[in-house]
Amino acid sequence: MFIRLSSLFILIPLIELAVLIRVGQEIGLMSTLIIVIITGITGAYLAQTEGIITFRKIQNELHAGKIPADSLLDGVLILVGGLLLLTPGFITDIAGFLILIPFTRSSLKNYLRERFKKKFDSEQVHTSYTIKDDI
Repeated sequence: MFIRLSSLFILIPLIELAVLIRVGQEIGLMSTLIIVIITGITGAYLAQTEGIITFRKIQNELHAGKIPADSLLDGVLILVGGLLLLTPGFITDIAGFLILIPFTRSSLKNYLRERFKKKFDSEQVHTSYTIKDDI
């Protein structure tokens, strides 16, 4: 797990930096900066809009007495997409936008749901549940 995380935090920024430098060489520094700023602003707006929609959906499901598991997963994915868009770079921006777009987020959500189900079914994930009597 440590190797995966360290690779993630070392390789992704290095790749992003290489892509930013290459794009900057091709279209110029100012154009590259403008694109990064515009994608950041657009991503923040999209994350806010999708977040508000999901928050209302969670509220409606709770008021209806339903457990909003699907909407909560949407909320987590929207948060991850927003965080990716805050990271300067083209690759993370593309990943962030793909997560924020409802159609592609739905596909990712289905994939994650199946993956979680397999982990639980194979007992790779252990849960503990304790009931505490305070009476």
